[in-house]
Amino acid sequence: MPSPDAAAWAAAAEATWPAAATARVGIWTIREGRGGGSRVSSATTDTDPTAADLATGVAAMEALGQIPQVMVKAGQDALDRLLEAEGWAVKDPVAVLAAPVEALTTERPPPVTVIEVWPPLAIQREIWAAGGIGPARLAVMERAPEPKTTLLGRVDDRPAATAYVGVHDGLAVLHALETAARFRRRGLARHMMRGAAFWARENGATHLAVLVTRANGAANALYAGLGMAEAAHYHYRIREAP
Repeated sequence: MPSPDAAAWAAAAEATWPAAATARVGIWTIREGRGGGSRVSSATTDTDPTAADLATGVAAMEALGQIPQVMVKAGQDALDRLLEAEGWAVKDPVAVLAAPVEALTTERPPPVTVIEVWPPLAIQREIWAAGGIGPARLAVMERAPEPKTTLLGRVDDRPAATAYVGVHDGLAVLHALETAARFRRRGLARHMMRGAAFWARENGATHLAVLVTRANGAANALYAGLGMAEAAHYHYRIREAP
């Protein structure tokens, strides 16, 4: 089974966590995020920009009321150098960690530990809110196309974790995995990932990925322990307000 390349994972991430709107402005794809996070608020390009191109992109982002932010993908060294020269700061280096679903579906989570739920329940919204995932990001989940679901994780018969997962073109991406603080370090996140993989397989996916910042050591260790390996990486550059 061939491994999906970085472009395939970028398309899957875009589809499963979509911007509120996108527009083509010059060489840029401009995303309107409406508070849904960096991915849905950043501009991208596949062309090496000039300073004039950059100014065009900045104007388009500012017209949406967004702080100018650009996603820099692997190999976009000229773009990165230009942004650095213009004083744009690096933000959130991200790794896309992936594995075949067959590698994650060797054992099921314990009964009633991971439950598929759509739309998400009030308790899931509370768990997300406690982790800083509010209505704007829930709106991203709501506007994503099917197949999609949320997962409710349980410990001692109590709601303890939540996550969202969607499928695009045979690839599943899990987003917004959050475990309530008092239930952490009990193995629930591992069960959530396996539950996501079973759901993904049942919905036609061959691989499952997560997007994780390199600074999140605990999450990176969890995913490495599940056999997930880096399939792509990128970072953002942000122009801070004067």
